[in-house]
Amino acid sequence: MNPIFKPSLHSQRHDFVVDFVRKNNPKKVVDLGCAECSLLQKLRFHRHVELLVGVDINGAKLSKKKHGLAPILTDYLQPPLHQLCVQLFQGSVTQKDARFRGFDLVTSIELIEHLPLDDLYQFSEVVFGYMAPQTVIITTPNSEFNRLFPGMSGFRHCDHKFEWTRVEFQSWSRNVCLEFGYNAEFTGVGQAPQGHEESIGFCTQIGVFHRLPVNRDGHMLADNAEDHFPYTLLYSVTYPSLRDHNILRKTLVSELLYWAEKMKNDWLESLTGKQEEERPVEEDKREAGVYGEICWTNSQELQCHTLHRHVSVPLHLLWNYCPKLQELSGSLGNLSQLIMDDPQIKMNRPRSALIFCILEQDLRDEVPNDLMDSGYAESSHVEEEHWETD
Repeated sequence: MNPIFKPSLHSQRHDFVVDFVRKNNPKKVVDLGCAECSLLQKLRFHRHVELLVGVDINGAKLSKKKHGLAPILTDYLQPPLHQLCVQLFQGSVTQKDARFRGFDLVTSIELIEHLPLDDLYQFSEVVFGYMAPQTVIITTPNSEFNRLFPGMSGFRHCDHKFEWTRVEFQSWSRNVCLEFGYNAEFTGVGQAPQGHEESIGFCTQIGVFHRLPVNRDGHMLADNAEDHFPYTLLYSVTYPSLRDHNILRKTLVSELLYWAEKMKNDWLESLTGKQEEERPVEEDKREAGVYGEICWTNSQELQCHTLHRHVSVPLHLLWNYCPKLQELSGSLGNLSQLIMDDPQIKMNRPRSALIFCILEQDLRDEVPNDLMDSGYAESSHVEEEHWETD
């Protein structure tokens, strides 16, 4: 059937959920009957989701597909501020598991038609009465659309226990809403051919259920019941995040060194006159404000005899001109604490500036002869400013 739809029905269903998540930003999401885990693979890239869970009765299939949910290289290179945990459970949607209460969104994509009618009632009680999420999205085939498939008889899949018309699905949905305190809106994916939109509807019908802000007796009883944990956890992974202190520190150090090195190099170039030609007055003024506090400081390495000079780049200068440092650390004091004792960072004793060591030979290559002849070399022998290596 899918070749007559572009994109495929499978993709359209998942795109509907992804679009809902993008607009509503739920933090805790569970996909019931997750099967191939393809919806989970799409949702893991959404920055607001913090807990992403899949449940399926087929544990062997979950074990094969779990590796597709592992963090990839870019997750480590650019860790987000939020923390994502992905879990896979083997279990039946007719069983109550206390770990699944309190979710923001529950999805059931092409699942309910695989349940016997007795299990369907248990499904309703578990999802709407016990789990009681803020939102439930259910998709199921629209049997009215089947007449458009040439040569088709019976159900679309051999494992389907039923396939509902739009009236039947909406009737079941309204009964669920009345019993458990939800309201529902109906839509679908898989557009019917022109002229059949009203008479046949969508190929896949979708119900979006929103929990009403009222107490429900059934749910209150479930909350007071003894907790059970029948589902088996098969896979759990926590993605790298800036909430991890070590990751946050490494990211801060990398960002700090990048900008400090850039500022230092730009300042050195300004001394050599490399940027003088055709430079607007506004740029000169801006550079004077940004780099005006960068300066030479003097010291001599104790473990070698080669003369060095040092450039001091104030920490507050980096803080003021690097928004990402502000976002990551929150305050200048926090930034100073987070980079403390990092072996890549050299700072002065008050911990107010980063210190960069420059070889005299490198200076001769960079600094014009008139600066070297005007006492620049002798200035390296003035009294040292104390600084420490952290």
